[in-house]
Amino acid sequence: MKIKKGDTILVTTGKDKGKKGKVLSVFPSKNKIVVEGVNITKKHRRPKQEREKGQIIEVVRPIDASNVKLICPKCSKAARVGYKIVEKKKYRICKKCKQEI
Repeated sequence: MKIKKGDTILVTTGKDKGKKGKVLSVFPSKNKIVVEGVNITKKHRRPKQEREKGQIIEVVRPIDASNVKLICPKCSKAARVGYKIVEKKKYRICKKCKQEI
């Protein structure tokens, strides 16, 4: 997976198209990521005790990693991610400016 926790991304498709956000968590086996402020749904919560009231809470749900692009920290543009191998170490690079991410 080319996106990691802490990266800044741009959503390219869906109801949140055009939004930017920081990656909170990554699920590589499902190819999904959780981004702050993106794909927020409302969840109805029942009261746990007699005195408690029911609530409607907002929950951040995961989105597919194929629907986002990484924003390069060097050129600050949404770009594809490539790999470069130098001395048996693998680095992510920006396809636009060819700089290491």
